[in-house]
Amino acid sequence: MSSSVSSLSSSTLSGSMMSLYSDSDVGNVEVRGCIQFALQYEAKKKELQIRVIQCQDLAEAKKQRSDPYVKSYLLPDKSNHSKRKTAVKKRSLNPIFNETLKYKIEQAELQGRILNLSVWHHDTLGRNLFMGEVEVELSAWDWSNTGPVWFNLQPRMRVLPDVLSSRGKLFFAIKFIPAGTEGAGLPPTGELHIWVKAAQSLIPVRSGSVDSFVQCYVLPDDSKTSCQKTRVVKRSLSPIFNHTMVYDGFQAKDLSEACAEFTLWEHETFSKQQLGGIRLSLGTGSSYGLPVAWMDSTEEERQVWESLIAEPRQWVEALLPLRTNLTPRT
Repeated sequence: MSSSVSSLSSSTLSGSMMSLYSDSDVGNVEVRGCIQFALQYEAKKKELQIRVIQCQDLAEAKKQRSDPYVKSYLLPDKSNHSKRKTAVKKRSLNPIFNETLKYKIEQAELQGRILNLSVWHHDTLGRNLFMGEVEVELSAWDWSNTGPVWFNLQPRMRVLPDVLSSRGKLFFAIKFIPAGTEGAGLPPTGELHIWVKAAQSLIPVRSGSVDSFVQCYVLPDDSKTSCQKTRVVKRSLSPIFNHTMVYDGFQAKDLSEACAEFTLWEHETFSKQQLGGIRLSLGTGSSYGLPVAWMDSTEEERQVWESLIAEPRQWVEALLPLRTNLTPRT
């Protein structure tokens, strides 16, 4: 088993971790009224545009007045990287904003996002007070509708546990070289070559950027010798790894019983957290006659593995979602 690494520079995004809002930020303002906004995705700019138009019939926050503004997040990202705000409108219960909040994001990534729009009273000398919010699941939004819509403001909504099916995509290539096909009896055994190229549009659990690496096993061997890793790429939501791995000792028939498992991890100082993974196999549910939980490949993953088997010595390139629902191996 061998491994080689080639480094490329990667783009970085910075962001600091913070809560959407803490209990002390909420206050006891009555939640009432409504908000009007419009959504549009600008394909050429790869930009989500949120036109915050106005609010009506807001509650009085302090001393018979409110100084409202609107704040947005693209959940589950709750960091400063995801936060946008309008200007504050002084002394108004029916503020008109007519401001556009913008996010640079791939349209496909919106399928896993929830738009959170909240209204706040701005207090120069004290704490800002929560006045209501709405949440919109963008996977269900009708993007042909770019006109203004009204939503009633709701009391504070608790952020739900992670329900995303994917937290980004992994770009990679893979090929199988049978024994003796390279001339002069080389390689002596079959070799599985894995080229981890990059990840795209990662959605971190807690922060606006992520330090990440990819870890690979070729199951059923889950020993330390089977584990290979890329380098850690810091502060990037689209890290470039450009890392190649070689697993030897294979015969062609072993591929029907094996599974190449890729997992992407968020690297922290004293710990790591898995963001998602991919399993390439025939997805039969068994290996060498024994039932195994890790033979759970999706149709897309299965097609990549079938192409690998059908086209030896050829790179099979793929861009697949990093699943959050990998069945535990044991």
